[in-house]
Amino acid sequence: MRGSKNMHIRPSVADAAGEVGPEAYATWRGTPLGKITEDLEQQLVLRLASELKGRSVLDVGCGDGTLTVACREAGASSIVGCDIDPRMIATATARAARHKAAISYAVARAECLPFRDRSFDVVTAITLLTFVPEADRAVCEMARVLKAGGSLVIGDLGKWSLWAASRRIRGWISSAIWREARFRTASELRELVENAKLHVEHVSGAIYYPHFGLMAKLIAPADPLLGRLTTVGAAFLAVKAIKPVID
Repeated sequence: MRGSKNMHIRPSVADAAGEVGPEAYATWRGTPLGKITEDLEQQLVLRLASELKGRSVLDVGCGDGTLTVACREAGASSIVGCDIDPRMIATATARAARHKAAISYAVARAECLPFRDRSFDVVTAITLLTFVPEADRAVCEMARVLKAGGSLVIGDLGKWSLWAASRRIRGWISSAIWREARFRTASELRELVENAKLHVEHVSGAIYYPHFGLMAKLIAPADPLLGRLTTVGAAFLAVKAIKPVID
């Protein structure tokens, strides 16, 4: 749901496979379906991140910086975004400048974050782990740089949805990025986070409509309610976890 007609993926990740660039991200967000989908995902992520005023935030796999700017507007005092694609970092930096938002960006891999232990109050990683081969290592890195008592919010692609089914078909037919993608259930995401010694506080879903703009318009108003009731059928899953005060 991110980037092109069948996206829902951070362009920086897909572009590593030669399929998506920064422009595709903006194109997707400019469509009615893309805008509805992006808005619902971001609303869920910010709701789980909770009160950001005065807190330090790291967005891993920041893409073109939309979430980092939203965190700044929500009152976060210190924000850093990192991504594997230098072009994404350039795009994010330009976006922050347009919004006059004080945000730092760095080129970095999720599996080896260039930040000190216990550096951030909140760490986010949105539509990233599906495309990271060593997802367990990436989550452990996020846990490492999170302060004791801090929050990790992971949003990723659900395994049992119409979106996931169409992507699998694309992978079988022609798409290398979707062929290698790893979709997870809510319980698998929970396990990934718990293995990093974090306490899962909340699991929710979003994007219950099929990949059609009209259906998105009709179902989107009920999407937050569906996300509170079940994660079955959700194309987007979100987990909030807390780092124990004593490791």
